Amino acid sequence: MKKLLLLGLFSLNLSASLLDFKDLAEAKEAYSKKEYEKAQQLYSKVQNDEATFNEADALYRQKKYKEAIEKYESIKEPSLQAKKLHNIGNSYAQLGKLDEAIKSYEEALKIADDADTKYNLELLKKKKEEQKKKQQQKKNQDKNNKDDKKNKQDKKDGQSKDQKNQDKKQSNKDKQNDKKKNSDKQKSQEQKDKEKKEAEKKKQEEQKKREAQKKKDEQKKAQQAKKEAEKKKKEEKMKQAMMGEQNKTQPPISNMEERKWQKMLNQRGVNTLMIPLQQGEKRNETNPW
Repeated sequence: MKKLLLLGLFSLNLSASLLDFKDLAEAKEAYSKKEYEKAQQLYSKVQNDEATFNEADALYRQKKYKEAIEKYESIKEPSLQAKKLHNIGNSYAQLGKLDEAIKSYEEALKIADDADTKYNLELLKKKKEEQKKKQQQKKNQDKNNKDDKKNKQDKKDGQSKDQKNQDKKQSNKDKQNDKKKNSDKQKSQEQKDKEKKEAEKKKQEEQKKREAQKKKDEQKKAQQAKKEAEKKKKEEKMKQAMMGEQNKTQPPISNMEERKWQKMLNQRGVNTLMIPLQQGEKRNETNPW
């Protein structure tokens, strides 16, 4: 893009004060030294369209394109309209707003024919056409990508659907197998529970039988003991009765005689109880029994 024009374009009003003249001189010097911020501040102190035009140009040089456009648009001087529209077009171009830039260039050319404005206009039109082509290509590419993506997705969905059907079949099969396993497991558990109950029942019955047999044995033992006690008691009574009868017919020997015979038996090595002798019976000294 060609350089901006009007680097020192302003005319002094005859009524301008010496202070304005000083500010304008310093502003021009700062601009020439590329001290654009200082130049912009000095131009802003002078209240006329020429100074405002240069102030906007200083803002443009600082890449403050929006502020520059505002300053350009505030200019009312008719002789500056074509040039201000040219610079507004440049500012819009720098902001990437091609439609606004093209419109500004076209309006500038309606006021005055200018080679730089035409050049910039044709340049932006070509750039816009290239952008349209790129946008169309991008649009087509996006459409192709979208179609490809859709086709891939459809294919994936189809595969996914087939996979889902297979998964569903497998799931149903697994459920049936699980159901069968659970049924078999339940039957097995029921069988185990049944066998366990039967074993416990059998154990309880055997325990009852043992307890009944023990009770029966105890009762039998008690009856046997009772019988033996009664028999012993009966024998004791019979013995006492016999001894009573014997005592009536044959009184026992005296203690002295009993000791004598016991001594004789001990000397002969015979240990036995003495049988009481009947009174009046002859005693055999050699064979007392």
